[in-house]
Amino acid sequence: MTLLKNNENQRSHVLMPVLLSACAIPISMLFWFINVIYSTFYSDSENHAQDHSVVSPWRWLIAVMLPLFMAFWGLKRKSVNVSGAILGLFMGFVLTLTSFAHMVCLFSFFVTSSKATKFRSHLKKKLEVEYKEGGQRNWIQVLCNGGMATQLAFLYLLDVGCVERPVDFDKYYRSSWLSVGILGAFACCNGDTWASEIGSVVGSGDPFLITNRKKVPKGTNGGVSWVGLLVSLLGGMTVGLSHYITILMTVDTVVLQLAAPQWPIIIMGGIGGFFGSIVDSILGATLQYSGINEKGIIVEHPGKGVRHISGRQVLDNHSVNLLSSVITALILPEIAKVVWF
Repeated sequence: MTLLKNNENQRSHVLMPVLLSACAIPISMLFWFINVIYSTFYSDSENHAQDHSVVSPWRWLIAVMLPLFMAFWGLKRKSVNVSGAILGLFMGFVLTLTSFAHMVCLFSFFVTSSKATKFRSHLKKKLEVEYKEGGQRNWIQVLCNGGMATQLAFLYLLDVGCVERPVDFDKYYRSSWLSVGILGAFACCNGDTWASEIGSVVGSGDPFLITNRKKVPKGTNGGVSWVGLLVSLLGGMTVGLSHYITILMTVDTVVLQLAAPQWPIIIMGGIGGFFGSIVDSILGATLQYSGINEKGIIVEHPGKGVRHISGRQVLDNHSVNLLSSVITALILPEIAKVVWF
């Protein structure tokens, strides 16, 4: 019986990619067919930019298949639940359609943050009252982490089209601003996730509150450590590195030679991760309640037997994550302009 079950599981693992491909191909072809009809009957043909021409069926296919495989991988790894996977499908589709660099930023954040969440999970169970294996992000968490990036991707799609461009504020101002904004949103989320998930279980000392530098228990909102700040920088640089490599692989060599140097993308990712983690910590220390209950576990709501540590009950963790990504996505392009100019 055990052997039969193992064979059935192996068959299901083999058939799943086939089923996903069978669903993805007709869906992508339908999108391509609609795109062809729209381009054929486009009224203002003289002003129709080249970037808004018919998107190839291969791009539609990739934009459908990659998010499907990412959602399947996330469900299998228990990194997202069903609602999170469905919303992630939509976000992944938009980001992949606009630029492969945007999709890789999402993929880099999703994979590395999921790994960070599982890092020393046995210790996190003692610190978090609502700990879930693998993180299991729901649709609210997915929206707060990827909502700002998806919104900027929509603007990129409407204003620039479906095309990969280098970051060059002199030649491609609008696409560069939006791309760096998307990079900033994901770098912020990844840096903050690395800081909270790795920094909280590495080292024996307690963190300090970012507003007054007083020692606080591990898991306190707004509590930071030097290890956490360092890994937030590395988490952002990981997203920046993935964006940089994708640009080198997808943009025409001649275009790259005429554009500004692209290596500062990695630095911008690091700044986004570090800055986003700082913003998140400040908001968490001031506008998010932290208390410790009788069992020594950090809670976000006051109650009987709960001793207040810091913050006020204004925002929850989801709101703090969303605000941090919005602020970072809006500020990082302004910092990048100084670097590239």
